[in-house]
Amino acid sequence: MSFIPQEVIRKKRDGQSLSKADIDSMVRGITDESVSEGQVAAFAMAVFFQGMSMQERIDLTLAMKDSGTVIDWSSLGFESGVVDKHSTGGVGDKVSLILGPLAAACGAFNPMISGRGLGHTGGTLDKFDAIPGYDTAPDLETFARVVREAGCAIIGQTADLAPADRRLYSIRDVTATVESIDLITASILSKKLAAGLHGLVMDVKFGSGAFMQKYEDAKELAESIAHVATGAGVPTVALLTDMNEVLGHSVGNSLEMQEAVDFLTGKYRESRLMQVVFSLTGEMLMLAGLAKNMGEAVMKMNAALDSGAAADCFGKMVKGLGGPADFVQKAADYLDVAPVEMAVHPQTAGYVTGMDNRAVGMALVVMKGGRTRADQAIDYGVGMTNFAHVGDEVGPDKPLCTVHARDDEQAAMAAERLREAVWIGPDRPADRPVVAERIAGGA
Repeated sequence: MSFIPQEVIRKKRDGQSLSKADIDSMVRGITDESVSEGQVAAFAMAVFFQGMSMQERIDLTLAMKDSGTVIDWSSLGFESGVVDKHSTGGVGDKVSLILGPLAAACGAFNPMISGRGLGHTGGTLDKFDAIPGYDTAPDLETFARVVREAGCAIIGQTADLAPADRRLYSIRDVTATVESIDLITASILSKKLAAGLHGLVMDVKFGSGAFMQKYEDAKELAESIAHVATGAGVPTVALLTDMNEVLGHSVGNSLEMQEAVDFLTGKYRESRLMQVVFSLTGEMLMLAGLAKNMGEAVMKMNAALDSGAAADCFGKMVKGLGGPADFVQKAADYLDVAPVEMAVHPQTAGYVTGMDNRAVGMALVVMKGGRTRADQAIDYGVGMTNFAHVGDEVGPDKPLCTVHARDDEQAAMAAERLREAVWIGPDRPADRPVVAERIAGGA
């Protein structure tokens, strides 16, 4: 039977379930452009309003995964232990920078395909672009070699991985159909599954600095991703983590890269960041069969940090992908940090009771440290350090943070925005967990 795009669109528009053949044909048409832009938009809108069953989500994810190259790690000499983590993004989220080499030092292989920042959320690739010479777009041979030698390699999506997603997303972006759990699930997982993983851990963030601000929405996405990925043959665990405040103490590409190096070398490890890193990396080690439980995973992670093995893996990855061989030892010499420092003091003394974390991220964007369009250049050196956390006391001698800017005017502008983004009260608020819930696929 020949494929008629409008008939598949009609079925979904009317609330019917699509067969695997329907979905496979639609994805082929999206990829080879035999389905027009208007038909792709109509299909996305039909899915947006009618939704998809779990089986339809699995079929869509697999079809999009198979629309381009699928990496076969076994053919490259990796029989097991290839695991990855993906985050829905946030403000100050430098987890991947630490997690990749930490998992590698514990025996896992982590080929991580990451993205750039857009809007208020930072991008992992932008942080690596702050390292002189680091290549975020190597060929597959180099990618595999660095994974073998360093245990991890963090790069960007190549043109031949899940090309159907690239076209579908570009059309969703201009037709108000981005906010669909079904399509978000397939978009994220088609790229991750095309990377040939043996296991996946999802960091689904909720709160003011997250893509999904409401906990219920984030949980729905976490459940969808965990069940669809597991149903597609990749065992997956999702953790719901709090993004109602800056993660770690820094915001900005060079500054977050420095914080990651300081974490790996033991110079400074902020407690909430450490909880997220250990929780996600521990799940990766269990999926890879390298730890029986979280207690054993924590012992391995502590040993990898204390021995310097995790920092060594990071250094090997940076060198293998074109960066300086001594980057870990001399990160501050290589990273561009804006020259003007300004302490941002609160208008009243008290305790930090909350934060509009999206506004913090947008303060970085206004400083040109982030982007609102994919084609914009960014300034890697601007941002903030020593960010106060919810529950911290602030006042005349205890600033909210330190701004790193190109000039005094830019620093003052950022400071004004940051004061408005942080809420101060007379009483210290109760502590809340940074890792709120664990969802295992197939459960």
